[in-house]
Amino acid sequence: MPTSTDPEVIVIGAGLAGLACAIHLTDAGRSVVVLEGSNGVGGRVRSDIVDGFVLDRGFQVLLTAYPEAKRMLDYEALELRAFHPGSLVQIAGERHLVADPFRDPKSILAAARAPIGTLADKARIAWLRRDVQSASIDDLWSRPETTTAERLRAAKFSPEIVERFFRPLFTGIQLDPTLQASSRMFDFVFRMLADGDNSIPARGMQAIPDQLAQRLPAHLIRLNASVKTVGDGTVELVGGELLRAPTIVVATDGPAAEGLLGASLPRPGSQSVSCLYFAAAVAPFEERAILLNGDGASSGPVNNVCVPSKISPRYAPGAEHLVSVSVVGPTRVDGVKPVLAQLRSWFGASVDGWRHLRTYDIDHAQPTQQTLSPSQRPVKIRDGLFVCGDHRDSASIHGALLSGRRAADAILTAR
Repeated sequence: MPTSTDPEVIVIGAGLAGLACAIHLTDAGRSVVVLEGSNGVGGRVRSDIVDGFVLDRGFQVLLTAYPEAKRMLDYEALELRAFHPGSLVQIAGERHLVADPFRDPKSILAAARAPIGTLADKARIAWLRRDVQSASIDDLWSRPETTTAERLRAAKFSPEIVERFFRPLFTGIQLDPTLQASSRMFDFVFRMLADGDNSIPARGMQAIPDQLAQRLPAHLIRLNASVKTVGDGTVELVGGELLRAPTIVVATDGPAAEGLLGASLPRPGSQSVSCLYFAAAVAPFEERAILLNGDGASSGPVNNVCVPSKISPRYAPGAEHLVSVSVVGPTRVDGVKPVLAQLRSWFGASVDGWRHLRTYDIDHAQPTQQTLSPSQRPVKIRDGLFVCGDHRDSASIHGALLSGRRAADAILTAR
């Protein structure tokens, strides 16, 4: 039986969804305990300090136009640092800046000359931008759905621009080299790219969950509290401690949630990525942009390269630079040699002096954003048991935060 000291709600997981859920519940006057199995908050949005470098656990950015991020986060306090509005593309040994001419008019000529597609393709990008910006967010999620690849074909983009620009760009964002993810998600992300900045907090992505956690009393979050089982109104921790609450929220990633809830929550698909970090005396390029592999997978395993210390100098100590390299897909790269070989062909002999800092192999970096599935999946399993996470909404920071609010709203309105 519950006692007077038991919380009203136990939230399992202190990632973005769990923290958002707990904030909305405590703001509404509910007593909450958050259980986190690791040694810190953030879930998949974590950062480590290695030799003075800030290493985000997998290359990540915050799209400032995300509606739920604008609602939940204090951007000024995060000291956001923005990327250039566009991308660099590596093609046949040369780098080309493909910028958003609406936000950087000086880039129009360079973008027109970039060998990523025809002039008609570039005009179609402008049409696509107007198309996604002319609809409401709700309307974008209600559009007839197909795959991203079919969406691009229907918009009459040439195979050249799909392969050299859209595939590496959305492989980096959605971790989907096949472009089979939902066209609704494509439209939503393209709208976010058009409306706001790609950014990172000055001190690393860890600043995002840290800011959310600061909105909760410190004693509400229990770290190193791994959950073994979830029952009706009970949570058993690894080690045998039993906690009780009339309402339980499972706010873990999809595979962990399925492990706790079993058949009541089918396992979502997973998109994987490997992120390799290097220390470099000199940055491989000066632009404050993400470099995409426009030559395709046949040229090597690298999908995209970024120099976070060019965006925020606090990512690297002294005069050194931090280089982030992403390899997308289920096949693990065999050490750093294939990656360095490809990067040497791009940047020259200076790569030989880079120092490998760490590799993050992330099996579940994002849930698969499948077609023909609802854009919002149920957050209520049964009376007293709820679930949230980006696997309930869109595979994004926005989706994680929104799912936390949806779960809290469902609890607050439950009879």
